[in-house]
Amino acid sequence: MTSSTLRRRLHHGDVDGKRHEHLETSELDGLNEPLLGNYEYDDRHSEGSKLEDHCDDEQRKERLHWTLIFSQLIAQWAQWLANIVLGPGSLIGRLLTFPSNIQRGQSNKLLTPTLSPLQEERLKNLRQRLEVPFDGSRVEHQDALKLLWRLAYPDRELPSLKSDLWKEMGWQGPDPSTDFRGGGFISLENLIFFAQKYPESFQRLLHKQDGTRAEWEYPFAVAGINISFMLAQMLDLQSGKPTSLAAIRFLELLNEDEMAFDNLFCVSFQMMDAQWLAKRASYMEFNDVLKSTRTQLERELALEDVSGVRDLPAYNLLKT
Repeated sequence: MTSSTLRRRLHHGDVDGKRHEHLETSELDGLNEPLLGNYEYDDRHSEGSKLEDHCDDEQRKERLHWTLIFSQLIAQWAQWLANIVLGPGSLIGRLLTFPSNIQRGQSNKLLTPTLSPLQEERLKNLRQRLEVPFDGSRVEHQDALKLLWRLAYPDRELPSLKSDLWKEMGWQGPDPSTDFRGGGFISLENLIFFAQKYPESFQRLLHKQDGTRAEWEYPFAVAGINISFMLAQMLDLQSGKPTSLAAIRFLELLNEDEMAFDNLFCVSFQMMDAQWLAKRASYMEFNDVLKSTRTQLERELALEDVSGVRDLPAYNLLKT
């Protein structure tokens, strides 16, 4: 039995002189199911939670709107001060001069983005990928699962499509197809992309080689499905027109890189594991770690000098 398998089990101490049996994560689904099934954006949440999330979104949009207006007013005031009070030719006047037209341009871009034909095409293709559910009866989907196993364990024999060996990769049961739910086929594509593009980071995360690990670790494969789902929600990819700051910035990344979503998945996975270690988290805290990951990712996407996924500070965590 591998050490990674042991870390995915809940260890009970001696009670009345007897050691209780270890429980696999798949046997604990009835507790809270803190992974994809209970993620804050899942449709099975209460109406109150949905209303709260909606209100939060609206408040964020309103704050962004007023921040942009305020920035524009400050820019106009500074321009007036520089030109009228201090004079446009003075050194102080030049230092205080702000490009108010650029501020207005940024405001319009955030609120009403205009996509290039290339962005439109790539966004359309990405949305089509998001609409494909995982189907265990399709040969190409079966082949993708097999490919993922070979990439994860190149020196091991390929198991059948229903085998307890899949649990070692972090599926919650012997049949991986039952874990996809809202993640869809794209989440499997993301994992394969990660293994092929950044094999060292993929292997380190798969085998939990970094830092001091919890005894009750997050299951690797299911965590990947959660991250794909989180990204699709954060980037407004299934809405009619992206409006959030993170979504608009992502469209800029998509203009530079057709595989921006897949690359961002890899960055997010590495970022999530770093958050996990920093918080010394355990299995039941996975959703909190995922929320923190989303917050950090939104902050990095908002940085002005980010024009591609490689410009994100967290990209430096990845190793090929």
